Amino acid sequence: MTRPAYVYDLDALAVHVAGIRAVLPDRVDLLYAVKANPDPGILRTLARTVDGFEAASQGELRHLATVLPDRPAAAYAGPGKTDEDLVAALAAGVGRVHVESPAELHRLARLAHAAHRTVDVLLRVNLPGDAGGASLVMGGGPSPFGMSPQEATYLAADPPAGVRVRGVHAHLASGLDAPAAAATARAVLDWAVAEVGATEVNAGGGMAVDYAAPDARFDWPGYGRLLGAALAAHPTVRLRIEPGRAVTAYCGWYLTEVVDVKRSYGQWFVVVAGGTHHLRTPAAKGHSQPVRVHRRGRRGPATDGAPVTVVGQLCTPRDVLARAADVGPVAVGDVLVFAMAGAYAWNISHRDFLLHDPPEFRTGTPEDVALNWDS
Repeated sequence: MTRPAYVYDLDALAVHVAGIRAVLPDRVDLLYAVKANPDPGILRTLARTVDGFEAASQGELRHLATVLPDRPAAAYAGPGKTDEDLVAALAAGVGRVHVESPAELHRLARLAHAAHRTVDVLLRVNLPGDAGGASLVMGGGPSPFGMSPQEATYLAADPPAGVRVRGVHAHLASGLDAPAAAATARAVLDWAVAEVGATEVNAGGGMAVDYAAPDARFDWPGYGRLLGAALAAHPTVRLRIEPGRAVTAYCGWYLTEVVDVKRSYGQWFVVVAGGTHHLRTPAAKGHSQPVRVHRRGRRGPATDGAPVTVVGQLCTPRDVLARAADVGPVAVGDVLVFAMAGAYAWNISHRDFLLHDPPEFRTGTPEDVALNWDS
């Protein structure tokens, strides 16, 4: 049996990211959040178009240095940075360090001063605001992320030696549509210029990706127009955005073979090789992963065409990839093709649970891989 496989269509990814870049205003830098998917092929493809990469750990810094040795991270973020993390950021020559707290800023300043360096920083600020419609809220209330507006204002006015405050970083929510994301960015811009005198603002990512509508896309042209209007009020400020999921989710698929079908209390279950230890996204977000069937001719028992629940090989009832999937008859030996698996998929999966073999990784289209499944 062929092992489950991730398939990345790098040509489609290149077209998608070029389309995003083309509709963004000139004063908007497009960074890619490496945490979404650090696959080397994806990073090399994106490097031809994006303005930089955002890393959030020493491991991501090392990975970038290996895959793209001439492209140090444009931004280094993440909560709970140790002194070792900050030293690694200095050594890697990152463009901007996103500082999470006053204590972190003073530790970074001490380390930079000892190294006879001055490091450029953005202060991560937890601004108040309405995150209505967001799938994940990171700010606007009590949060481990960022510092208060009052702390940021004070630190920007009197930064310690060794750091240069360029502006503000504020990633407040995820799962926002284009008007909401642009309104959030505009609010951050207005506050950062008025209260901190910022020349740079990083509004984060958080662009909506709808797993229930795999053909839908974030309205990048509309978002670009709204950002242009926001920047018109601040002609000397540069804006950065750092999407991850909305860039790569659509270029990845998870393909796996059906190993069994069975009924339980009137419900059909389709058991596949692999499972959520390969593709954790549906378990993490509580949704059904979009799926279709590549039928290979009946090679074993089959369902009767009623909706099915697709499960994997783990010893837990939570190992569910899709529920009530209306995909028609499914037979043992068919290949299931799960879409939207290009972000927060393999790289966030609990891959060591039960110690199953990892998936394979291929480039191309899912159609070609499914047609040549046994090769």
